[in-house]
Amino acid sequence: MIAAALGDVDVQYVWRFLRAQNIDLAARKSWCESNDPDFAAKAAEIVGLYLDPPENALVLAVDEKPSIQALERRQGYLKLANGRALTGQSHDYKRHGTTTLFAAFDVATGTVSGRHYKRRRRIEFLDFMNRILATHPGREIHVILDNLNTHKPKDDRWLKRHPNVCFHFTPTKASWLNQVEIWFSILAGKALSGASFDSVAGLRAHIEAFIAGYNETARPFIWQKSQVHQKRLKPRFADQ
Repeated sequence: MIAAALGDVDVQYVWRFLRAQNIDLAARKSWCESNDPDFAAKAAEIVGLYLDPPENALVLAVDEKPSIQALERRQGYLKLANGRALTGQSHDYKRHGTTTLFAAFDVATGTVSGRHYKRRRRIEFLDFMNRILATHPGREIHVILDNLNTHKPKDDRWLKRHPNVCFHFTPTKASWLNQVEIWFSILAGKALSGASFDSVAGLRAHIEAFIAGYNETARPFIWQKSQVHQKRLKPRFADQ
């Protein structure tokens, strides 16, 4: 289209020019810039928990994966013209509801504890935290969280009642610093992608079985980057 608009310019010349300028018309780029003025301090606090956790303390990366769909996918086979059959699944599916998974990733061991809820509210979050405290009574616990309002109300009376618990919040728009997000991507890729479920109960049982199997060989993630820098976008991107 560019060559046609220019009229007397060969299309190959246009492609050579675009490549020379590192312009890729087919690629799609996305980014998320954090404008948190305390980015460096918050990031250092999180990284410090990964590299040098407090002695005898439990460090957990906690978050929710909301609205996981129980999709029943149509499966079968397609007979080809040469007589061979191609097995697989179509793009058609039936929805059977959703579940929300609350998960806590143990930074020291790599093990995961999870619980399913119908919704993602403050009441569900506190129920999950109470269950964690019941499993580790009296222990010093550091919890890494994102900035969801259910995690950090203006007056956190629950946190005041539990002085052995300390919340550490990632910088705004930087929840990728939370290691449980890495585990959620593993769950999605290895357990949920392309899977078919005829009920929410079946979906929940599948996730619970995956967690149990994952914990049998769990290993902690090795965090190697001691510093995380806040990068600003170049003006030509930031202004678009």
